[in-house]
Amino acid sequence: MAVGRRTFLGTSAATGAGVVLGGVVVAPAEAAPGSGKGHGHGHGGARRYAFSVMGTTDLHGNALNWDYFTDKEFDDADHNDVGLSKISTLVNKLRAEKGRHNTLLIDAGDTIQGTQLSYYYAKVDPITARRGPVHPMARAMNAIGYDAAALGNHEFNYGLEVLRKFEEQCDFPLLGANALDAKTLRPAFEPYVMKRLRTPYGRDVRVAVLGLTNPGIAIWDKVNVQGKVTFPGLEEQAAKWVPKLRSMGADVVLVSAHSGADGSSSYGDQLPYVENAAALVAERVPGIDAILVGHAHVEIPERVVVNRESGKGVVLSEPLKWGQRLTVFDFGLVWERGRWVVESAGSRVLNSNTVAEDRRITRLLSGEHKKVVAYVNQVIGSSAVAMSTVEGPYKDVPIIDLINHVQSETVKQELAGGEFAELPVLSQASCFSRTAVIPAGEVTIRDAAGLYTFENTLEARLLTGAQVREYLEFSAKYYVRTAAGAPVDPAKLTNSEGTPDYNYDSLSGVTYEIDIAKPVGSRIVGLSFEGAPLDDTARFVLAVNNYRASGGGNFPHVAGAQQVWASSDEIRNTIIGWVREVGTVDPAGFASVGWVLTRDGVPVF
Repeated sequence: MAVGRRTFLGTSAATGAGVVLGGVVVAPAEAAPGSGKGHGHGHGGARRYAFSVMGTTDLHGNALNWDYFTDKEFDDADHNDVGLSKISTLVNKLRAEKGRHNTLLIDAGDTIQGTQLSYYYAKVDPITARRGPVHPMARAMNAIGYDAAALGNHEFNYGLEVLRKFEEQCDFPLLGANALDAKTLRPAFEPYVMKRLRTPYGRDVRVAVLGLTNPGIAIWDKVNVQGKVTFPGLEEQAAKWVPKLRSMGADVVLVSAHSGADGSSSYGDQLPYVENAAALVAERVPGIDAILVGHAHVEIPERVVVNRESGKGVVLSEPLKWGQRLTVFDFGLVWERGRWVVESAGSRVLNSNTVAEDRRITRLLSGEHKKVVAYVNQVIGSSAVAMSTVEGPYKDVPIIDLINHVQSETVKQELAGGEFAELPVLSQASCFSRTAVIPAGEVTIRDAAGLYTFENTLEARLLTGAQVREYLEFSAKYYVRTAAGAPVDPAKLTNSEGTPDYNYDSLSGVTYEIDIAKPVGSRIVGLSFEGAPLDDTARFVLAVNNYRASGGGNFPHVAGAQQVWASSDEIRNTIIGWVREVGTVDPAGFASVGWVLTRDGVPVF
């Protein structure tokens, strides 16, 4: 694979002029000594300097404060706002307060997937086309003046060609010290960037930003990266690079890690690495001052982890996803024994719903925004009734049956006349969004896209009846154990042990009960196929998305099962095509109650 890397040793072209020293852009100071803008003489004549690093993560294609699935300004129960246009206003305020060149701005990954805006410029009007457009996320981040961004796992969803084009369009480096060329085992992307901040004392502060991404990419995007890029563990690569950065003269070492902080992992035994390893890196690798955490979509204003070797505290912060929050790390440095030493470090998060959108960014992207709005509002058919996912996490609802029906029919058609044509087809589906709606009347692209928010593709894998049973038992751990007769609150019934909605599968083609009064591993009751108890030795074809088939969620058996068919087209597009073909969506033709929650044989609902 051609690496095609560029060397980023200083600020990007978008961050303003600086003085180049030895190939490194040195940011000029903006304030006189003692002005309070980033530096001044401390007590007893000690030389001190203060600066801030701002951070975002998991932007997921949110450039503007807009929800393309509802076609209106974004809003949620907590009245959060989203988007780079909001982040830009917060960044501008902090730069004005601190002095532009006493600040840096970084991101922790998952930038180019997640909204119809990002989908449009990857698939509909792709940035990879000859004379193709500039990705709106690159345009916005360049205009705001990002200094670096770590690679997220979703950066690889559209393949390496799209990612490389996005990288080329960014005025800042995409960092991934543990994303290695599979053949040479050399970094396939920039591992780090070294920034220099000028102080009034003639002694610059060198700030290194090391980027780390998630090893799970090897599983989740296997089709795009196998044989091209390999992903060793975060801890291993941090231990390699942090001492190098210190030896190169880094006064402050930051890690931008697309990896959560809680130590959990969904890999099972498929990878020898931890998925959410940020706190482990802080604890085990000495020499790190702070970590911008990503991937987990949780808010961590500030968490201090003590490194077990050095005894020093490492500050961790994760801003909420989609541009809802901006992390600010504040550092205080003191000049001691001929070098800058971190004297204080802390972090906080700023809420983007406290400010207006930056009109410079909304104007910049107005053309792209209008194109995408027109695209998502194309009518593709109609629906006889309204359908919603609101109860989807705990009831078999028609809108999830629609996904399974389309997947099953697609696989049956593709296998027709072949070796596996006579095998029964089952299908898995998850409730990706609890707010998806197919309205009665006209159905648009955004209605269908809102039902299936990920760029997953469809596969067919062979499983036995016994494996199907174990698959369902594994899925049923999603429910909180609730004794018979105890009150049931739907809001507290799901997501047991932090299992996300997208890692709960229901299956069509079989019928079963899930007894939530029973312990995990013995909850599936009355599992039947065509009215008879399921034969453990029978063979079935499972229509399954590529994330699950690759091992995402660590469901049993499916990743190792024989693949009998696979598509490169997104399931979302398959659903859109199906609606166009049938014209009218009528649940009477596909919906049924195949599974139900029970306690001692009594339905919960």
